[in-house]
Amino acid sequence: MLTRLREYLVTYGLLVTLTVIILGWTALALVLLTPLRARRRRAAARYTMMAGFRLFTRLLTGLGAYRLELTALDALAHEPGLILAPNHPSAFDAILLLTRHPNLACILKPALLRHPLLGAGARLAGFISTEPPRHMVHAALAELAGGAAVLLFPEGTRTTRLPVNPLTTSAAVIAKHAGAPIQVVIIETDSAYLGKGWPPLKAPRLPILYRARLGRRIPPPRDVAECTRLLKREYATELAAAPQRAWIPREPRR
Repeated sequence: MLTRLREYLVTYGLLVTLTVIILGWTALALVLLTPLRARRRRAAARYTMMAGFRLFTRLLTGLGAYRLELTALDALAHEPGLILAPNHPSAFDAILLLTRHPNLACILKPALLRHPLLGAGARLAGFISTEPPRHMVHAALAELAGGAAVLLFPEGTRTTRLPVNPLTTSAAVIAKHAGAPIQVVIIETDSAYLGKGWPPLKAPRLPILYRARLGRRIPPPRDVAECTRLLKREYATELAAAPQRAWIPREPRR
């Protein structure tokens, strides 16, 4: 009973803390960064966002809520012109990945760019909307040409079936037109917390294992469809023994 009470207190204490960090950072960033020119504003917003979310990860581990294994991503921290393509088990994925790269342009659903808590910061950082698709592609190409890395979840939403949901072609299309490689990122977690369908008021069992590691690096493709199939095979191979197999349903057989 006491253990479960602590899990609720830690979970919701951390969510409140994250909200305070985001609101505090957004208020300061709007005042201090808005007058800067667009390129410097984006760079400063992304770097300070990384720092703020790193502070949050220290709380996650310090309070024993998460066991984070993210250091494999540090090898990418200064690589320009790279598309990061992770699988997407949790709503925390983007936040945790943003802690490892100082110049990461995220591609987000329009609803997140309009979100009352997240939208202002995402717009300051120059994050890219998935709609309309033509604008998304052009904006991603500009970021890659300017030396940023682009974060894109090929599933388009959080994983609901093993090994991954049906993939969009966005990563392959952008890679083809930019002449940029796709770095597959494999995320493994043993908890369904903040996965698709997780009840918002339910606290998870703690601690949660969350690991991100590097998969295959796919060269700039010529064939979008073949590249997308290769991505799916890579996820299937790398996630074959992932801990989320215990809670994500299998893809139905045809």
